[in-house]
Amino acid sequence: MTIRLEDLTVNFDERFQLDNISWQIEDSQHWVITGANGSGKSALAAVLAGAGQQLSGHLSGVPARVGLVSFEAQAELIEAELKKDDADIMDVVSEGTPVREVLLNGETDPALVHELVGKFGLENLLDRAFRKLSTGESRKMMLIRALASNPDLLVLDEPFDGLDVDTLAMLQGYLASLVDTVPMVMVLNRFDEFPGFITHIAYVDKGRLEHQVARADETAYGELYKLLHLKTTDLQVPGADPETAIPVLDPSQPLVKLNGINIKYDDKAIIKDLHWTIERNQHWQLSGPNGSGKTGLLSLITGDHPQCYVNDIFVFGFKRGSGESIWQIKQFIGYVSTALQWEYRVGTGLRNVIISGFYDSIGLYSKCTDRQRQIADQWLALLGMSDRADQPFNKLSYGDQRLLLIARAMVKHPPLLILDEPCLGLDDMNRQLVLALIEKICASSETSVLYVNHHPEDQISGIDNYLELDKR
Repeated sequence: MTIRLEDLTVNFDERFQLDNISWQIEDSQHWVITGANGSGKSALAAVLAGAGQQLSGHLSGVPARVGLVSFEAQAELIEAELKKDDADIMDVVSEGTPVREVLLNGETDPALVHELVGKFGLENLLDRAFRKLSTGESRKMMLIRALASNPDLLVLDEPFDGLDVDTLAMLQGYLASLVDTVPMVMVLNRFDEFPGFITHIAYVDKGRLEHQVARADETAYGELYKLLHLKTTDLQVPGADPETAIPVLDPSQPLVKLNGINIKYDDKAIIKDLHWTIERNQHWQLSGPNGSGKTGLLSLITGDHPQCYVNDIFVFGFKRGSGESIWQIKQFIGYVSTALQWEYRVGTGLRNVIISGFYDSIGLYSKCTDRQRQIADQWLALLGMSDRADQPFNKLSYGDQRLLLIARAMVKHPPLLILDEPCLGLDDMNRQLVLALIEKICASSETSVLYVNHHPEDQISGIDNYLELDKR
């Protein structure tokens, strides 16, 4: 049996759509579908059980007998029960359909139902109305119902949710005993719950099947782990160090205010009469073609452009040209760019790279505090790199270096984080890692993000202010 989805687009009551899914499931394969909340994991699993309205593409090879466990399938049982109540004309309150009747429904193997009822410990609940079961008991009932139907394909959406430790271990062992007889597709959020027999992982994002990874491919599997970790972790962006805190800014003043600025090279105007204000807690995306002045505009803000003193620029409480130093400006900015990554060629360890952000230095040349070290370790945990704290930075992949430099830029919690083409040169997996981290920063801190980007598909959730430059 081979299940094929070819350029499949499926609509779900106009609330959600899976787009152009191409996927193949072989007999000997067992898949986990994973991704962030709302990404379409459950929708993709449900397609295998016949859900959704197919708009285009092809679906073939799905067997007639699919054992399905999902919250949606459980909701359908309850909905049918409520309709039965509405149709009842008797003057007595219905107790509801008992568990026994749900399990012995003509499509299940009675002997196998009996065996599984014992394994799941539901013997004393067979005569109880199924809608009166607890969350864990309901999940057990749905599992028994699916497993006892002798399916040719098992589709299990979060099958471990609500189960106690002993039942979880029993279920994982029982599923492992089926690996040679029935292919399985599971929806799981947690990597630590992936059973050992899983052979492949499908990563879904925004209704698209973005990655298909063989578990045996250790490199790709590790990258996917980091991506999912960043998308779903409950760990918040680590806090600042109070001992090296940035001076408090006047909350009534904008971070940046550019009043009719101009940038010229050899009498050629690159930017002409531009007015732009960045308020506190605003996130901006800056875009435009090559040569439109993006880099020059950023360097006016950072204080690195020679024409910043001939323009009307107000940054972080300073009017440029009023006697402030460049370091007074830079203390309020975290900055990541390809140029910085080229310059950061030192072989210092990953922890020290992050700590260097407290000092705005390339490399670490000061003795750090215990608190700074603790914060750096929290960032490494967020990035899924705790086990590599002492690994040399210059031995990392290009994408991991980018993640570290973003953490370095954020470690002091600057009022403004400038990310100049942070995805430049990254493969698709590392690009999504970087985008996930930026989304986490936008959602979890008071830092304003200024994100420079060429590609419309790399938009960040949480950024809703846009400035687009052109060559005119």
